[in-house]
Amino acid sequence: MAESVTMKANRSVPSATVIPVLIYPDVRAAVAWLAAAFGFVEGVRTGEGHRAQFQVDDGAVIVGDVHGDRRAPLPDGASHSMMVRVEDIDAHCAHAREHGARIVTEPTDFEYGERQYTATDLAGRRWTFSETLADRAPEDWGGESITP
Repeated sequence: MAESVTMKANRSVPSATVIPVLIYPDVRAAVAWLAAAFGFVEGVRTGEGHRAQFQVDDGAVIVGDVHGDRRAPLPDGASHSMMVRVEDIDAHCAHAREHGARIVTEPTDFEYGERQYTATDLAGRRWTFSETLADRAPEDWGGESITP
């Protein structure tokens, strides 16, 4: 069982406990696009095209370059999806679309209390954005709570 641990602070690394590192063929283009389309703000840059860090509320994302065995996703496939919680999903979706995001699924309300849409970015990576509409117990919609 995982215990809560207070991490040492380091201004060179995001403070989030889980930090996805996403590989893009052009780090600077990815940073510009993610900032314009999704509103992310770059916090740390390592070299001109090697790496960049985004703080996204209490989470973080690192953008890395293609190098060695690191590869960007293949077109028209999804090996994973990133989920980011936002306020005002409809405005967020419209903004992303205006900046070139391909909307895979339009904003949709789900029985588990979330309104979500999915978009692909300039490298074809899938991002799901989610706005909470209501606090719903998993048992209310067919899920199951495992922990008390």
